[in-house]
Amino acid sequence: MIISVASGKGGTGKTTVSVNLALSLTNVQLLDCDVEEPNAHLFIKPEIKNTVPVYIPIPQIDKEKCDFCGRCQEVCAYNALVVIKDKVLVFPELCHGCGSCTYFCPKEAIKEVDKEIGCVEIGEKDSLQFAHGQLNIGQAMSPPLIRTVKQYANPSRTVIIDAPPGTSCPVIESIKGSDFCILVSEPTPFGLNDLKLAVEVLRKMKIPFGLVLNRADIGDEKTDAYCQKENVPILMRIPFKKEIASCYSRGENIVGALPEYKEKFEKLYKDIVRCRT
Repeated sequence: MIISVASGKGGTGKTTVSVNLALSLTNVQLLDCDVEEPNAHLFIKPEIKNTVPVYIPIPQIDKEKCDFCGRCQEVCAYNALVVIKDKVLVFPELCHGCGSCTYFCPKEAIKEVDKEIGCVEIGEKDSLQFAHGQLNIGQAMSPPLIRTVKQYANPSRTVIIDAPPGTSCPVIESIKGSDFCILVSEPTPFGLNDLKLAVEVLRKMKIPFGLVLNRADIGDEKTDAYCQKENVPILMRIPFKKEIASCYSRGENIVGALPEYKEKFEKLYKDIVRCRT
């Protein structure tokens, strides 16, 4: 089973849920797909055993073959190529590495060269398998790196994916193919606004989902009312407690410092399995 953990906004406790759920289960793997700012390793503290560089193909123009017909510019959906008089400008920062320009070039004047965008680090902590991606500073194309991280998913284990915050392309790439998605939110106006966006995305993707309400005893009752109206199951409530915040600030996991929460996260998993059946 693949369980992704997402949120409409940052700072809701998404990584907290991902890490503590993973540490509460056996035969599990945690993939941190928040490649622009991975932080699950700070709590897992895995032993990294392998580092794999990740590349995307970038077009390179053969000036001897190119007749500046403009076909590459026409087929590029991301405006990464511009044809001007006797010259083709390539903007690597905009290139998604889709290969359309190379495929459609009538003169075969384009070849692809590898551009390193980041790396995948693979390791383990005791029996927990772990992998995360790290996007190089200044790179904008995180979905190819996220896809590479997901290639290391172990189908013989329960796979937990810590997705980036928001509802943009990196999030879609991370949660795509999940059997279930845990949405993490908080009962505040901002939390509710972004929760609604995330719910809309998951319904369009037809991925079953439920909500973990973090800092559940702050804010107002509007999030509960929304969930009741929209039939969104609230699977778990995490209170606003100093002990939990202190654990996080020290880089400790909740189930290690507060063992009573392990049973709560085990129940969360059982409820997810029940929702799937």
